[in-house]
Amino acid sequence: MPRSQTDIPASAALKARPTLDDIKGWPATVNVPQAALALGISERHLYYLIKRGEAPIKVLPFGTRSVVTTQSLVTLLESA
Repeated sequence: MPRSQTDIPASAALKARPTLDDIKGWPATVNVPQAALALGISERHLYYLIKRGEAPIKVLPFGTRSVVTTQSLVTLLESA
C-alpha cells in the first residue's frame, strides 16, 4: 500500500526534491535553502553563487537576507 504524504514526517518531506509542478505552486519568493533544494544543489553552494553574483536565478536582497523568485526557478528548470 503506498504511503500518503501525511504519513511522511515533516522533516523528511522538507528534504524531498520538489517536482516542477510543486515549484509552480510555491509563493512568489522562497528562501535560499528551499531554492537550493529545488535546484538539487547544496545551500552552501547557492549562497556562494549568490555572493559572487553568479546565481542562475533571480535573487532579491532584503538587508542581510536574500529570497529567490519562484518564476526564475521555473524558467531555469523548464529550460533544462
